[in-house]
Amino acid sequence: MGTRIPSHQLSSGLYVSGRPEQLKERPPTMTSRSVPYTGGDPKKSGELGKMLEIPGVDQKPSRPSSGSVRSGPNSGPAVGRLSGSGPMSRKSSGSGPIALQPTGLITSGPVGSGPVGSRRSGQLEQPSAAASAGKTVYGSAVTSLNEEVKVGFRVSRAVVWVFMVVVAMCLLVGVFLMVAVKKAVILVALGAVIVPVVVLIAWNCVWGRRGLLGFVKRYPDAELRGAIDGQYVKVTGVVTCGSIPLESSYQRIPRCVYVSTELYEYKGLGGKSANPKHSCFTWGSRYSEKYVADFYVSDFQSGLRALVKAGYGAKVAPFVEPNTVVDVTKDNKELSPNFLGWLADRKLSSDDRIMRLKEGYIKEGSTVSVMGVVQRHDNVLMIVPSAEPVSTGCQWIRCLLPTYVEGLILTCEDNQNADVIPV
Repeated sequence: MGTRIPSHQLSSGLYVSGRPEQLKERPPTMTSRSVPYTGGDPKKSGELGKMLEIPGVDQKPSRPSSGSVRSGPNSGPAVGRLSGSGPMSRKSSGSGPIALQPTGLITSGPVGSGPVGSRRSGQLEQPSAAASAGKTVYGSAVTSLNEEVKVGFRVSRAVVWVFMVVVAMCLLVGVFLMVAVKKAVILVALGAVIVPVVVLIAWNCVWGRRGLLGFVKRYPDAELRGAIDGQYVKVTGVVTCGSIPLESSYQRIPRCVYVSTELYEYKGLGGKSANPKHSCFTWGSRYSEKYVADFYVSDFQSGLRALVKAGYGAKVAPFVEPNTVVDVTKDNKELSPNFLGWLADRKLSSDDRIMRLKEGYIKEGSTVSVMGVVQRHDNVLMIVPSAEPVSTGCQWIRCLLPTYVEGLILTCEDNQNADVIPV
């Protein structure tokens, strides 16, 4: 006798073989309440703002905590216990104050703590300004060149005093002999000795800067691949910006490694002086701003790229010829709105004056020459300023005495109006 196969009827009325399926219980699901986006405002953070005791957040009585904080069913106890029980206190035992950053990240220490110019992980120091069209204020990572490049002769004061005493004695002896002997030939002979010395000093004062530029141009380029640590080199190549690109203040030229803007005024007879040392019938500097930051230069010889440490207050001697962008003369005294705005941002008067605004820059992609000391640190090739002033040595053919200059020497011969190499 065969066994009977069980069957059952579906909801549609159809009979099928087999036993009906047993309904299984569904496991409970964990639901979480959606958290609204706060945009970094602690006043909208709800419980987080109350836990940190941030002013402006409504304080409501909360349940006493058990001493550990859990974020989910599978999470363990908190890594560190907070001092005291109850709501989370603002300070933890043995650590600094807790701060809520604008991004919503909780960090130790107050907002904006740390030295000026320090960079946190994943954060670059960028120039800040009150408005996009106002004056840009850079941080300590950008070097502000307030003084002019000092190109001079290293002569001790003792040598200068000895020379002046000898000249004075020679003049006195010459005048005495001329009066006693009554012959002018002695004074002529004395002048033949003193006059060439004075002419040589005046020649070096006038042509000393040009002689330094000639020395830099003739200095041979080094190959970075074979340069050793501590070697003084000259590198010529294409420049690229570092972490902080600069922008010229008037023309708004972006992505520069060096920018300079200078305002000059002409002083006539009885006119206003641009500075305390301004003399009549000359151009005087009334306002100047020059900035330089760390940048990279790709060597033409080897193709290697080196980091030039020109920021953070380094000594830099830039030799970049600026261009005249605004020229206010007697015949043309109408000031453009851009120039008036530039003067207003720097609180400079725009009265009846003869002015000239010059601007220079080294844009990314330009060809530059850098002279400095090679330094290697953690496989990073750097060029840093020399600790000692650089001397050009005696240039006898050009009748030039040794000229000294301090810091990194930076030159750029590219025409600023021409196109640069795209990088």
